[in-house]
Amino acid sequence: MSEEPSISPIKLAIIGGGLAGVTLANALAQHDHIVVHVYESAPQFSARGAAVGLAVNAQNALHHVLPHASELLENAGGVPMNSTRVMVGAGAYMNQLARDHTGTKQGLVFHRASLLRELLRSLPEDSLHTNKKLNNISEKDGKVEVRFTDDTSMICDAVVGADGIFSTVRDHVLRDLQDNQNDCKASAAGFWDCRNLVPFERAKATLGEQYFETHRQYVWVNDGAVTAHDVCENGNTVQCVICAVEGDPAQDRSRPLTRELLETTLKSSLDRAHTQGMIELLLDQPSPKAYSEWEHKATPTYASGRVCIVGDAAHATTPWQGSGAGLAIEDAMVLAALLARVRSANEIEAAFQAFSDVRQPRCQKVIDSSRETGTIFCGRHPAAGLDPERLNEALTTRWQHIHGLDHDKHKSEALAKFEAYRVTTWP
Repeated sequence: MSEEPSISPIKLAIIGGGLAGVTLANALAQHDHIVVHVYESAPQFSARGAAVGLAVNAQNALHHVLPHASELLENAGGVPMNSTRVMVGAGAYMNQLARDHTGTKQGLVFHRASLLRELLRSLPEDSLHTNKKLNNISEKDGKVEVRFTDDTSMICDAVVGADGIFSTVRDHVLRDLQDNQNDCKASAAGFWDCRNLVPFERAKATLGEQYFETHRQYVWVNDGAVTAHDVCENGNTVQCVICAVEGDPAQDRSRPLTRELLETTLKSSLDRAHTQGMIELLLDQPSPKAYSEWEHKATPTYASGRVCIVGDAAHATTPWQGSGAGLAIEDAMVLAALLARVRSANEIEAAFQAFSDVRQPRCQKVIDSSRETGTIFCGRHPAAGLDPERLNEALTTRWQHIHGLDHDKHKSEALAKFEAYRVTTWP
């Protein structure tokens, strides 16, 4: 009887301690032969943004990689969304219901910080490093060296970049694609948004009790803009959001949020008390800001040698289909399945290439779909406008390719590619 091939330990560095990096660290921690260290540039691990939604595909992916996923989601205070009601906020059909989406499996909405807190709880403290801003990456003699701006460095077998939309690791992965480098850089998607997280009772009193009789998301489609609110943190807080078409993107991603900007943006529905309430809630925060939504319109590959990218570093998308965090969790699911099969560091390139081959088409499709969904929600899609029936038709099938992912099949496709690469390219 032939013996099973031995498995050599693999030392892996994750650059970036947000949801993408920490989820991946949790997934890889299930495999004894992989030693993971997470490097965060900030003084502490923290999550930017107010709330994050995990649809059924994201929840299922988390269950694929974490045995305690149910407990984690409960402890993070996820609030089930009973439905998403899309209302017409302006024009001849003002206040009419366009769509009430309910599903057999509910999406969950979390405070980002609470979800990150629970993901960090499972990781050993000596694997988490703060104040480590990446300076550069170099590959030599089958090893990868990551050097930080504090003049420290680490030598490892592989590096995964989860360092956000303006990723330094992304620049390294795409460094040889000179002709496409400008196309691969993050760029404005054509929208801006602003958010605030407010106490539940304050939101109910300001916006109207009728919108909080049950936990559901409300979306109001206006002419060139959209307002939305949903409940998170065990029903204690409400995320309020205003998004709009951005005709002339600012040079800076953020700008001061003023009453004048909001009233101009929502002029088609200013006579609605709900609109006035949303404006008040958005302005009631220290130094309110509006942020341009940026995305990656093209990314030829997520891998180069023993370095790859995940999450926003690989496929930053607009928030219109609520899939950014979900795609990052799917990344962790696929990459962990691949690295679990790696017997030595020599097979890492095969695993990373298989990851890129399978994940890139799906993620790019979501990026493109999300951008178009933004035009629908902002009332600017030529086939829908502000007509409730046409809005419903335009939105009905937009999430099928996202929520309908067959997780086992997706992993199997990646593993099949890995086996082929391992045999033919990295013997």
